[in-house]
Order: sequence, then C-alpha cells, then structure tokens
Amino acid sequence: MVSVALAKQQAALLAEKIDEILDELLTVEGNPFSVPTTTPVELVDNDQLESVQELFRTGAMSLGRDPTTSRVVLEAHPYTEVDADDDDEPLDADAAGELEMLLVRMPVDTARAFAKRTREIVAAGRPLCPRARR
Repeated sequence: MVSVALAKQQAALLAEKIDEILDELLTVEGNPFSVPTTTPVELVDNDQLESVQELFRTGAMSLGRDPTTSRVVLEAHPYTEVDADDDDEPLDADAAGELEMLLVRMPVDTARAFAKRTREIVAAGRPLCPRARR
C-alpha cells in the first residue's frame, strides 16, 4: 500500500473537487458510464485507520478525469522547499526526473467512496492533545 500525506485543507478540497467532477459527469448527455450519486454500500469504509508510512508529503496536486474510461485521475507531487536565492533558477531536467509523483486512477464509484471517507476523516479532526486539551 502506498500512502502520501495531505494537509487537512488539501484533503477537504480534494474531496469537494472529486464530488464536483462526478456530479458534472452525471449531467453529460449520452454518458455511457454509470456514475453513482452516493457512495455504493459495498464500498463504504468505516474501518479503523491503519498506521502507514508516507511516501512523501503532498505539495501540488492535479485532478481530472479520463473521458475514455471515466476514471478520476489524481496526480500528487511531493512538497518541495526552494531556497529563496534559487527562485529565479529553473529546475534542471535531471532533478525534475528524480522527483516522485503518485498517480491514481479511480473508477467513479471508488472515487465517490474516497471523497466520502475523506470528508469524514477531515470532519473527525485530530484527537485532543492530552497536555494542551486542544
């Protein structure tokens, strides 16, 4: 299993945008793909989250859909820090090739379930800190 870390705001926005893509796909005339309006029961995931080792912390993401398969396509790129002195210098081709990227192609029903689960996790928040009680 591969895991990448997202900020809470990134996760919330990702879930919102996935639902927007799916809702828009529902309105496409002649769409041959069945897009669920809610999460299919067989894909509901209420299991306890497992501890995972993240591949990287996510920076930029891109989201779209493949019109030939009607899959939602997500690209997650690692967060990178650029020194203030290097802002004017472009990233060389060798360094760009070394960067990791996660590519996920989700069927529409899985994408709907992913968005739902992501919203639930974001809404649950983090447990209170026992020291600070916040």
